[in-house]
Amino acid sequence: MKFTLIICTYMRPLPLLKLLQSVNRQTLYPDEILIVDGSLNKETQAILKNYPFKNLKYFLVSYADRGLTRQRNFGISKTDNNSAIVCFLDDDTVLETNYFEELLKVYQKFPEALGVGGYIANETKWEKVTNNYIPKINEFCFDSWKRKDGSRFILRKKLGLDSDCPPGFSPLFSHGRSIGFLPPSNKLYEAELLMGGVSSFRKKVFDSTRFSTYFEGYGLYEDADFCLRLAKKGKLYVNTAAQLNHFHAASGRPNQYHYGKMVVRNGWYVWRVKNPNPNLKDKLKWHAITLLLALIRLSNMLTAKDKKAAFTESVGRFSAWGSLLFNKSGK
Repeated sequence: MKFTLIICTYMRPLPLLKLLQSVNRQTLYPDEILIVDGSLNKETQAILKNYPFKNLKYFLVSYADRGLTRQRNFGISKTDNNSAIVCFLDDDTVLETNYFEELLKVYQKFPEALGVGGYIANETKWEKVTNNYIPKINEFCFDSWKRKDGSRFILRKKLGLDSDCPPGFSPLFSHGRSIGFLPPSNKLYEAELLMGGVSSFRKKVFDSTRFSTYFEGYGLYEDADFCLRLAKKGKLYVNTAAQLNHFHAASGRPNQYHYGKMVVRNGWYVWRVKNPNPNLKDKLKWHAITLLLALIRLSNMLTAKDKKAAFTESVGRFSAWGSLLFNKSGK
């Protein structure tokens, strides 16, 4: 089963190099590696010349193809016709040695699978518990594993606004729990949401489905939009045995005000992909959770080290929410 790896990058030459070095150690090596670089300089291109990798093709794209969704679509257009699977990785991840082997096992076992996601192992501490364990208010429990719950989810529980779906599925009022709430059980779970930076898909799905250019630049939630549309056509899975580490490089990210705006505007867009005609209850819940999360982010000014970032992001969230009252179709 031939597979292609597409890495979209922007101004991160050193994190990209670390990722490629971990790809080099894989038990299954990609038949094709496409680097789609939207950088404003040639530092990434220069570093790749010093460290040649097998089967690698490099593309420095122009403004017209810059931005996460456009770069992904560009990479798809350059993929070899003989590839059966297309994998995507964020440029600030590092793989365990059997990552690709575990992904491809799922496609072989489940021929109906349209997409398979990997699992980020270094972001959350989990603890195994008994089957009948009853979690505390500050804990989240799933499949006999528990983890500490964040303040936003604790407050949502108290207010009756928690997700009513398992991780990886979006409720009708959106604001669900991501696949990051799946435990490190080495099991396979069905989902309708995959994280774009640790995802893979059958190449044939791109004959009819592409990443939406609604999501410009940084492209927050573009993966949720794509997966929700694809999940209506077939099965998606997360293999928690396909593990990697995510190191969240700060370079290449938008400023906090624009990030806050994207959280709300893009979140609204994705909600309507899942639920185009929400009832009044779902509308009230979406708006209540959106404002609650904006208030929580604003309150971080009292506790966070970077108080300015907390303030500017919250302003962006409130600004975007207010704009939805007058313009739901814009950005």
